[in-house]
Amino acid sequence: MTTTNLDLQSLTQVAGKLFSEVEQNDLLIGDFCYQLAEHLFPICRSLTGKGTRHTLSILKSLLPDLQTHSVPSGTAAFDWTIPEEWNIREAYIEDENGSRLIDFAENNLHIMGYSEPVDVWLDLPELQNHLHSLPDMPDAIPYITSYYARNWGVCLTDNQRTKLKEGKYHAVIDSTLEPGVLNYGDILIAGDSDEEVLLSTYICHPSMANNELSGPVVATALALWLQSLNKRRFTYRFVFIPETIGSIVYLSKNYQHMKERTIAGYNLTCLGDNRAYSFLPSRAGNTISDKVAKHVLKHVDQDYLEYSWFDRGSDERQYCAPGIDLPVASIMRSKYGEYPEYHTSMDDLSLISPAGLQGGFCALQKAIQIIELDDYPKVTVLGEPQLGKRGLYPSTSTRDTRKTVADMMNTISLCDGEHSILDIAERLQKPFDDINEILTMMKEAELIQY
Repeated sequence: MTTTNLDLQSLTQVAGKLFSEVEQNDLLIGDFCYQLAEHLFPICRSLTGKGTRHTLSILKSLLPDLQTHSVPSGTAAFDWTIPEEWNIREAYIEDENGSRLIDFAENNLHIMGYSEPVDVWLDLPELQNHLHSLPDMPDAIPYITSYYARNWGVCLTDNQRTKLKEGKYHAVIDSTLEPGVLNYGDILIAGDSDEEVLLSTYICHPSMANNELSGPVVATALALWLQSLNKRRFTYRFVFIPETIGSIVYLSKNYQHMKERTIAGYNLTCLGDNRAYSFLPSRAGNTISDKVAKHVLKHVDQDYLEYSWFDRGSDERQYCAPGIDLPVASIMRSKYGEYPEYHTSMDDLSLISPAGLQGGFCALQKAIQIIELDDYPKVTVLGEPQLGKRGLYPSTSTRDTRKTVADMMNTISLCDGEHSILDIAERLQKPFDDINEILTMMKEAELIQY
């Protein structure tokens, strides 16, 4: 069974059983994520407006416990102020014959985000002042915004631009910029501990697949998976926000609580293509989020790309800002700004794939599993323990069994209560799961305690 060609109602039904014991082996998580991206792709999202609310309503149909919030325009948040709400109904450029050359209905990237309303006739030199294209990518429509300064603009391919002839052009943008609200959503999935893991993603970009939609769809799948678990050690805070201003607003309302309780966190973005794995550290660079991410990616793809804090560009800027100092890093596929289709119409659904999304999901799932399981083992005997009387020593000695015994003894040698499971795995250059399996056997034999 696959999720191919499911309508939203059917996809919602799939979400309810995606991680059930009966169904999870038959449903491809990446396929579910891709189908959700297809439903979200046509929506014109921005910092504010109906598109963002529509997106949140779809996510809430999959995650009924998602809480949505509204904060009025003009509200101060740290050093920022929430802008007016922007909505757009129609926009186009037509020539003197009434032929539409550029139409917002064909691609919502055609209009610069937050363009003010216009209805004017312009000659070509005047129109050129409001046009945006990419000469080095002649078939791509660029993604351009002007959130905090009144302006208007039209985005088009450079091939379209070079075909414009001298004459008069009618520019119409039927939009509104007026006091409204900024919307965001969050969901808290409780665990045994009040300590929290933050998973944040953004919902403000129109019709871009890797840079925008891969984050929310993978976050949705991760939330469904965590909800399906019978037991969770930590509490998980999922946040769906407009990038930058959304995280600033969210922190202005919650940062004191989050500073007290957040032990790890990831900014979820660019998780859908199949080209690479990438890592961007927190500002501190040595948090549990950083250590876990690098361990996971090293064992998923030894050639993963590691960036520095100074390559940042998403909401980790806010979560790790001085005075906030949350332990938030990023696990990605191709990093934002580092792939050619970034912030253009070429970042469409053909750029991501079920396999790419599945890989992004699995890397973050493994990171969460390590955070959940990591602990400090301590051996319960003095001196080197006797494995044989505990049934841990192989009855025959071969090359493979000698390696198994060596792994056990090397693990025991580090079980001093000072090294975590992750520390031991890193020290021995083994996957976390391998070391945890050894420690599980030792725990059952009462050879270690946590």
